[in-house]
Amino acid sequence: MIGRLNHVAIAVPDLAKAVATYRDVLGARVDEPCDMPEFGVTVVFVRLPNTNVELLHPFGDASPLTRFLQRNPSGGMHHVCYEVEDIQDAVGRLREQGLEVLDPEPKIGAHGQPVVFLHPKGVGGVLVELEQASRYS
Repeated sequence: MIGRLNHVAIAVPDLAKAVATYRDVLGARVDEPCDMPEFGVTVVFVRLPNTNVELLHPFGDASPLTRFLQRNPSGGMHHVCYEVEDIQDAVGRLREQGLEVLDPEPKIGAHGQPVVFLHPKGVGGVLVELEQASRYS
């Protein structure tokens, strides 16, 4: 059901510093910041030949990422994202298997595609995002 790894998301307390590190020190191609108020985050994609890294920073006072950074002040891995062919089919199949989909109604993610998140307790302790791959849309 899952396809390729779309990205690994890293929560960062200082977005400008993280961008500078990936761009200036590591030499990666880095996109411009994109505010995603519906998710309470600002995202910056670091483009790699085989996948992407998504830098996440809180957007707004009610950002769910704030609590994560309070527990992890230096930041850290937040989630992994896998592509799926059909997000609605994936949600139905995973729920039938007993996995908890945090919000079963897909929202449009940073790539403009529908996404859902799986509760970490059902997938090895890591928050998992599923994104409908654009090549299937």
